[in-house]
Amino acid sequence: MILEADALLKQLQQRQFQPVYFLQGEEPYYIDVVADLIEKSVLAEHERSFNQVVLYGKDVDVAGILGQAKRFPMMAERSVVIVKEAQTVADLEQERSWPFLEAYLKNPLASTVLVLCYKHKTLDSRKKLGKLLSGKDSPAVLMTSKKLYDNQVPQWLTANVRARGQQITGQATAMLAEYIGADLGRLANEVDKLVLNLKPGQPIDEELVQRLVGISKDYNIFELQKALVQRDVLKANRILGYFAANPKANPLIPNLTLLFGFFTKLLVLHQAGPNPSDGEFKKLGIMNSFAQKEYQQAMRAYPVERVVNIIHLVRRADAQSKGIESGSMDDGEILRELVWLILHAMPAGVLE
Repeated sequence: MILEADALLKQLQQRQFQPVYFLQGEEPYYIDVVADLIEKSVLAEHERSFNQVVLYGKDVDVAGILGQAKRFPMMAERSVVIVKEAQTVADLEQERSWPFLEAYLKNPLASTVLVLCYKHKTLDSRKKLGKLLSGKDSPAVLMTSKKLYDNQVPQWLTANVRARGQQITGQATAMLAEYIGADLGRLANEVDKLVLNLKPGQPIDEELVQRLVGISKDYNIFELQKALVQRDVLKANRILGYFAANPKANPLIPNLTLLFGFFTKLLVLHQAGPNPSDGEFKKLGIMNSFAQKEYQQAMRAYPVERVVNIIHLVRRADAQSKGIESGSMDDGEILRELVWLILHAMPAGVLE
């Protein structure tokens, strides 16, 4: 049985338990959420000491896992076996183990809930174990947790906050999505922190994000981006000076990543025409009107040919950060040169 995370979580909340769960995928967030819910909800607290075991892949083999799964519960309806980091089980994907896994998957112990957390990758669906787990007649639930694309993060973030009974402004959503990216675990942790500090009826707004997530109010990559859009040389230089004085709080690579993302989206919008529709903005994850206005202003400030050159400049700065043709420049000097080249007419030969 193949289920998406939302459908699986709904089943578990309704106390509909299956004998085997195989949780796989590049995004560990939902794997952890499902495993934690099973760990906390299948058994009552007083039943867990005898009937719930958590194993770690590097410390166990297939025989050990199946041995635990075949144990009957003691004074409880079910037993629970959770294998964390199952991708590190040495013989899980070795053919010699498959007959034993196949035998158990075809006839699992009905009183056991076996959970395998297979993170950061997926089984090869062409091989026997993958086919067995994904088959229509399999008693196992197979969930694949995929990484979100960057343009899906704002929608996920808004839905996550609303599921907690809270609200978040469009500007705060954009700031979190750009600053943290598609790391759902980190995003959820930051939302936890923000929700705990909300007053009744207060939404998560830009000011709260700046105060609690560690983004300086006046000197951050978003303000630098705004200065570039407005072609405000003085403000950009002030921010660069702050970055140079606080390099640990403002590392170069994440800042380059955010600038690359901004100008890449700007290029896509240029290709959509001089007046992109609301749908074009939403395809790129630009959901709120404030951000859309900033991109429209940037389109007027930077024509398409210039945007293409800027993207090359950002790539060049990334190479310099890795020691390629950077000479003795440090990270602050690399970013300062990049910003100067974005704001001024580019000297001939820079990209040759």
